[in-house]
Order: sequence, then C-alpha cells, then structure tokens
Amino acid sequence: MGTENRGRPQFPARPAATPFAAAPPPQNMMPFSSSGPLVGSEASGFRPTPPAAPLPTVPSSTPVVGSQASGFRSPPLARFNDPSVPPPPTSNIPPPVGPYQRFSASPFPSTAQAPLSRAPPFGQPVAQPPAPPASLRLQSQIPPVPMGSPPQSINFASPNVNVPYSSSDSTFPAPRPNFQSSFPGYARMQSNADLQAPPIQSPFPPHQGGYAPAPLASSSPFLTHQGGYVPPMPVAAPLGLQSRDQMQHLGSGPPIGSIQGLIEDFSSLSVGSVPGSVDPGIDLKAMPRPLDGDVEPKLFAEMYPMNCDPRYLRLTTSAIPNSASLVSRWHLPLGAVVCPLAEAPDGEEVPVVNFVSTGIIRCRRCRTYVNPFVTFTDAGRKWRCNICSLLNDVPGEYFAHLDATGRRIDLDQRPELTKGSVEFVAPTEYMMRPPMPPVYFFLIDVSISAVRSGMIEVVAQTIRSCLDELPGYPRTQIGFATFDSAIHFYNMKSSLAQPQMMVVSDLDDIFLPLPDDLLVNLSESRSVVETFLDSLPSMFQDNVNVESAFGPALKAAFMVMSQLGGKLLIFQNTLPSLGVGRLKLRGDDLRVYGTDKEQMLRLPEDPFYKQMAAELTKYQIAVNVYAFSDKYTDIASLGTLAKYTGGQVNYYPSFQSAIHGKKLRHELTRDLTRETAWEAVMRIRCGKGVRFTSYHGNFMLRSTDLMALPAVDCDKAYAMQISLEETLLTTQTVYFQVALLYTASCGERRIRVHTAAAPVVADLGEMYRQADTGAVVSLFSRLAIEKTLSHKLEDARNSVQLRIVKALKEYRNLYAVQHRLGGRMIYPESLKFLPLYGLAICRSTPLRGGYADASLDERCSAGYTMMTLPVKKLLKLLYPSLIRLDEHLLKASAQVDDFKNLDKRLPLAAENLDSRGLYLYDDGFRFLIWFGKALSPDVAMNLLGADFAAELSKATLYEHDNEMSRKLIRILEKFRERDPSYYPLCHLVRQGEQPREGFLLLSNLVEDQIGGTNGYVDWILQIHRQVQQNA
Repeated sequence: MGTENRGRPQFPARPAATPFAAAPPPQNMMPFSSSGPLVGSEASGFRPTPPAAPLPTVPSSTPVVGSQASGFRSPPLARFNDPSVPPPPTSNIPPPVGPYQRFSASPFPSTAQAPLSRAPPFGQPVAQPPAPPASLRLQSQIPPVPMGSPPQSINFASPNVNVPYSSSDSTFPAPRPNFQSSFPGYARMQSNADLQAPPIQSPFPPHQGGYAPAPLASSSPFLTHQGGYVPPMPVAAPLGLQSRDQMQHLGSGPPIGSIQGLIEDFSSLSVGSVPGSVDPGIDLKAMPRPLDGDVEPKLFAEMYPMNCDPRYLRLTTSAIPNSASLVSRWHLPLGAVVCPLAEAPDGEEVPVVNFVSTGIIRCRRCRTYVNPFVTFTDAGRKWRCNICSLLNDVPGEYFAHLDATGRRIDLDQRPELTKGSVEFVAPTEYMMRPPMPPVYFFLIDVSISAVRSGMIEVVAQTIRSCLDELPGYPRTQIGFATFDSAIHFYNMKSSLAQPQMMVVSDLDDIFLPLPDDLLVNLSESRSVVETFLDSLPSMFQDNVNVESAFGPALKAAFMVMSQLGGKLLIFQNTLPSLGVGRLKLRGDDLRVYGTDKEQMLRLPEDPFYKQMAAELTKYQIAVNVYAFSDKYTDIASLGTLAKYTGGQVNYYPSFQSAIHGKKLRHELTRDLTRETAWEAVMRIRCGKGVRFTSYHGNFMLRSTDLMALPAVDCDKAYAMQISLEETLLTTQTVYFQVALLYTASCGERRIRVHTAAAPVVADLGEMYRQADTGAVVSLFSRLAIEKTLSHKLEDARNSVQLRIVKALKEYRNLYAVQHRLGGRMIYPESLKFLPLYGLAICRSTPLRGGYADASLDERCSAGYTMMTLPVKKLLKLLYPSLIRLDEHLLKASAQVDDFKNLDKRLPLAAENLDSRGLYLYDDGFRFLIWFGKALSPDVAMNLLGADFAAELSKATLYEHDNEMSRKLIRILEKFRERDPSYYPLCHLVRQGEQPREGFLLLSNLVEDQIGGTNGYVDWILQIHRQVQQNA
C-alpha cells in the first residue's frame, strides 16, 4: 500500500518513550489531545461535554476523543483500534514499542461486514441522507437493552495472552482493568455510519481505565426521559454488537515502562521538589483554586432531573456506597447538608399543594410523603413507596388512570409527582395547638456601656422602621423589656396613650407585674409601640449603671413568651454580673492554651444557659443574640442560647454606632423581615439500610432523628452524617426525603418536602468522582469546630489534615497499580479544591493559631456562625474574593460593561497585590480595600477626598462628588445585593500600614505562609509526603 493510501491521514510518529502521547496533528487531521492529566477547569471530573462545534468533516461513527469530548484525557485510539484499517507503512512509522501487535487485515471491507464499519476518509464528504433529530434517532435506532443488577466484579481475559482474530470478527468486548464497577456494560450501537445514532451515555462518568465515547455535537450528553426516569445501563452488551470503535486488542498489554499511557481518570499535580533545594518543584499556576466560588455538581441534577434543587439538599457524594467496607475506605464525611427554606431559584417558587378532600398522601408504614419517585400499579389503584417499598392503596379521590407507559394521566396537574420540592398544607391533625402568631420580644441591655456605644439608639430606630414589614400582619405580637441591675417591663396596652414602665429589682424572685399586657398585638397597639421606641434612647441617656442582671432578665422574658413561643432578640453589652447566670472573666490566661484545659474556655461556664435553652426550645422560643461589648463578654456561654434554639449569634466587637451602625441596622432588619418558619420540626427519611446518625448545626434533637427548630429561615443550614445499617445494600438507588413541618407567618400549618435520589455503587472510584466539595467542606468545618469544644485547637486542625491525607492515600491506591504516578499528587477532579479548603478551615477564626491569633469571643462567635452557614456562604468565608479595582475605576464609564470584569478573582497570595493597584478583599462579612503604596495619588484623592494622605484607620469611605467615587460605591453596593444575609462593612488599609495590614489582610491570605502556619505550597507538600508514606 506504500504511502499512497489516499484519503487517509498520514499518522505521525509517536515517541517510543511515551507511546500514547500525541504529536502535533497535520492540518487535515482532527486534533487529539496529548496524554497526561488535566488540571483546572477543563478537566471536568463529572460529565463529558460535547464538542463546542460540530465537526462536519468527520461524519463517521468514530467517537471524538479529546479534552473537549471527555472529562479526562484519553489517548488517541490505538491505531484507531480497527482491524480493517491497514497498518501505516514502516517507512513513516517506526516499529511499535511493546507487545502491541498488528494483525493482518484486508484494506477493504468484506461482504460480511457492514458497508462502513470504520471511519470514512478524513476530508472527503460522504453522501448522507438528512439526519433525523437527535431525539428521533435515539428512539428509532437504538434497540432495547437488557436490564439487570450489576455484577460485583468482572474478570476479563488475562492481558498477557495473545488472542488473534480476523478482521470480520467483532465478538471481542473492549478490555477493561480488573476492578469493581457499578456499570460495566456498554450501550448497543448500530454499525452503519450513515445512520449512526450517538452512543448512549452512561449516567456516570467514564470509569477508571474504561473507554467511553463522547456524544456527538448535536446530541445532549444525557438522554431525556419523560418523567425523569433514567433506565439502568445493561450489565454487558451482547458480544458481537459492539462497534469496532470500542474494540481494543485483547492480547495486548501496556508497553513495559509506559504504564502511564493508560487512560488517567484523575487529576494530578506534579510535585518534583529536590531534597535540599529551595524550589518546591510545584507550578504555582497549576495549583487548583476555587476562583469561581461554589460550583454545584451538575451531573447529579442531570442524572435525576426530578431531584430537589441542590440549594435545598446536597450530598457529600451522590454515589452511595453499597457496603460498610466501602464506607470505611471513603475517609471523608459521608452525609448531607440541608437548607430547607433556601430562597428558591429565580422564577421557581416551591408549589403549594392542598389535599383538602383526601388528606396528605403518605406511606402507611414509613410515613414517607408522596413524591416523584413513587410508582403506581394495579391500573392506578395502588402506589409503591420508594423508600420502604410498601404497596399502599390510592384513595378514591386521588385515583387517576395510567397511560401505556404506567404514568398517571394527570401528572401535569400533580406537582407533588413531578417536582422534587413541594409544600403541603397540613390539616388539623398535624397541629398540637392552634398555629401561633409571629411573636417578637426584645430584651435590651441599657447599662452605661450600651448607652455610650449608641447601640440603643440604632436598635430602637431599626425596630421602628421595620414595624410595617414584620411578617404575619395583622396577627403579629410584640413586647419589650430592658435591664441593667434591675429589670424594666413595659405595659403597651392599646388603650394607653403612652407605655408604662414597671421595675422589678428583686432578682431572686422574678415575677411579671402585668402578665397579659407585656405582649401586645402590634396592629392594635401600634401608636404605643412607636411612642416607646421614639423615647427609649433618651429614657436611659444618663444611666450610669454598670451592672447586668442578664440571667434574671432572660427568665423574665421566658415567662412572658412561654404561652405562645416566638423569637427572642437579646441585645447584650455587658458581661452578666448579677443574679443567676452571672459570669466571671476568663479566657485571658495565656498559660491555659496548649494544655488539656484549653477547650474549657470555649464551653459555657454556667450550666444555667444550656438549661434555659432546653426550656426555651420546649416552648417554641428561638433566641438570636446580638453582642456588642468592647471587653470580654463570654460568647461561649451566651451563644449556647442560640445554639440549642435554632437561633444565631451576631457579634459586633467594640461597637460604635457611627462606624458599625449601618451593619447592625441592615442585619437586624434582615432578621426581622425575612420569611420565618415558626414552631418547626424537621426529619430526614432515607431508604432501607441507610440512616442518619449525627446532626450538626443550631437545633435541639428531640428524638433520635427529630430536630426541634423553634424558628427557621433561609439563612440556616444543617449538616448530618450517614451510616449504613446493613453490611450490603441490595437496592440500586437510595432515596432521601427532608420534611419540615412548620407554621407559616400567615398562620397556615405547612409541610415542606424535598426529595432526592442517589445511585448505589460498588466502586470507590465512583464515590470520589461523584463527590461534592461544597458539602464535604461544610461537614468538615462543622466537625472541626465541634472538636475544638472537646480538644485542643491543634488536635482539631490535625484531624482535618489527617482525613484529607487518608482520603487521598486511598484514592492513590486505586491507581497505583495501573499507572506510574511517580512524584505526582493525584486527586479526583471533583475534589481538586479539597486540600485548599482544608487549609482554609485550619486558618479560619475558630481554629487558627492560639492565644494571640484571635480573641476568645471572636473565635466562639465565628464558630457559632459557621455552624449555621449554607454551603455557598461558608465557602466564600473560607476562600474570599480578591479583586483588582483600580483598572476598572480608571476605565471610561460604560454602563453596559460596568460589572462584567469584576468577577475575575485572584489567588489569595501577597504576590498578587501590585503596589500600584487598588484591591477589594471580600469574605461576605466585611470588605477590605487595600491601597498600594505606588497607587496614583489622583485615585486615592478621588476616593478619599481630604483623607487621602491621612492614616487610613481614621478615614471613612463615603461617596464624593466625582465619577470614580460613585463607581466604587456602586460596585460595593452591587456585591452587597448579591448576598443580603450580612452587611459587609468597609475597612481601608494602606500597604505597609502595620499592624492593621497584618491582621486585617495579610493573615487572611490563605495561600501565604505567615506566623509559623503553612502556606498552600507547604500544605500540599506536607499532604503529599504523608500520602506517599506507606502508600
């Protein structure tokens, strides 16, 4: 055949050392990606993406292989792996290295073959009839495939045995490494290239060592099934029905010394440090960084389109292990993060369903609510529970006929059977008592420090401005009490012209002077309430009392609210010093740190607070603590009230109304006006053999699995861990259902239900591929913070690192046999950011350093806050945004392009700070604007006015009368609008302005080494060394 083989590309020579690496392609040849792992956004570990544009010159059935077509880099097909393609001439190609063989083959198809069973010549058009739409082709041309449960292991022919076969013989399946696979089969395909449908994609990403063809450009990477049903893949395609594109020579093993040439279904980072050298041997730019923030796993949603949105429920891995032994090899937290009242995606409200006539449809055994995954049988008269498999009767009023596919004909009118999230209106049997009205009770410290800070004035003004927006009008109830060394109650009966103050100074025997008039209906007593709030700041402006009878005041507030429940908002400025619950100064003892007594500082000192929290929860009272002191105020004890009642802690150290007033105003407004679920309980049901064993967040556990939540809102998330009850799961899918029973502010009792399905797998690699970094990190951080309550900070940090090392070591062991890993650190694409987030957890306020690195109150308040944060908010706090502003501000103002480039985040390292620049650091809780030393004086003058040369700790940022200043204020407002749950205050710092630059910014640059703590490079090297030990 010589070199005159017209119509076929001239295959370039491959270097002998790495026979799978691709040489630069000629112009007329479709390019293949080079071998070696991808690091970064292109190396998607989740799903194959179709090519960006159709390739009209390649109309064949040969699958596209390359970085665009697959979630990992595949090697070029082994000489196209097609025996009907003749071997290239020896004059162009050196002899192949290793035992890959060339089999004798006819250059033309025999009569027994399909007309075009191989790729047509490149660059030559092929006459084709017009292709039908992708969906039509899929339905009309793909023969049915047998279903069945996957075998636990598949043994293939030994790779050392040479098995010759003829060109017309197509009965050899593609060899795969001998490992456990959850879906080992291939989809059946037709071999006719003219009418070839795209290959069916497995609902899972390609397996380790397996070859999966990518979809054609015109086809979706996932089949769309009506009703969201995804059929299981066949156990194995019948022999002889696989296209030649899927074949590889059974008798050929990988060349000796070139094992790395196998498909690498993982990401890696080269770590080539030389002992004794300063250079760490890591390409800093190649290190993975979450510069796009939290990215929800898309593959899971596409596999199960009827699952609830990930913002409501996220699993740490959406591949559930089928055995306890697999769980023990996972090493990362196995569980879920639930945010039951998360704000719905734009334009998608959670549908409300009212079963007036039938009552709510539930399984009579496990009490699961009807959902999209139940199946109807017996002509629609029975339904099978997806969680416990019990067959239930369908009530007559709920009956509907089934169509030919077994679906109800009224599906379009039944959101509970098509949507993963739904809200049921609960009938009276779901009520222990009539639904409570929204109740807000304010307990305000009026001691001298509270008066001087200006806190009382800001709080009174904010509450007054929110009266029209409090949820539940006209049923809303409101009440007030103030305290210093005594407790002051206020009678706000609607018949009064102004409120009456009543003082109780006997702290040992608290009583309510007017039990019925201390909590009033807001709409009836509106004028009295407004009069009180207007006069409150002046009422105590001359108060010089330094004491705080907080404990007795708390008991009094409980007595007022115990009839109805509600939300208790505490504004605390002075360490409690009188009566029950008084606290003493602690935490300023350096000698305690590093000893076994260290954790005692982070625990409540007095059991009174935990006992009160239990009582408050019992009577449906949630506590939100606002703490303001400039001195030690024992947040560890006060925060216990919020922890066990489903509340939150807001801490404003050294509060001054002129500086912090706007932040308090915004966050208190958010607290008062956001939609709240009252007197709630939450339970998560899951399929047979799986159960939730531990819960993490702010709540009280009423039974083994029932969480009591006196108040819930969209800013609260809860984490829980899963364990397997059975040694081996026999089902192919596990279902999870979150049910939140609550009272809406309108007075209706409702049940919000979120349902999700997840596949059961027997392959550890699959678990890692389907991992969700955001959920893993959320659970990690909660577990680490809880560990600081029983261990030293150092132990908590070490536990984070140890689990990451164990997980990466286990993952490495999966590939150590087939691949030459050398000095590379390998990790699943889905968890590429995990090491960096692990470092960020260790550097976060609750866990960092020791005595000198954060005040005790700051540490405890950050811990309470992080225990409640939803995933996106938590990840931003751990790895904040760093954005360059000066280039944007200097551009001519163009409204269209105003904010387009502002999402370009920089790695958190000092080397990215240019002294000629202006940078914004944003962790969701505060803004920090960093002025470089060499920044143009004009920019500084425009933004700061007369303060531009002053020390920036004394300067404040406000809008000046110039375009640049207006633009900066607009940018900051835009960032605040994106996440209204907290109000970031703006701090200013100039390069070299110590110590402010150090503690405000430099200590928070996660990737830098500072004060004896690891930087990102050191952390990676440390983890890599530990992974390689005994690996």
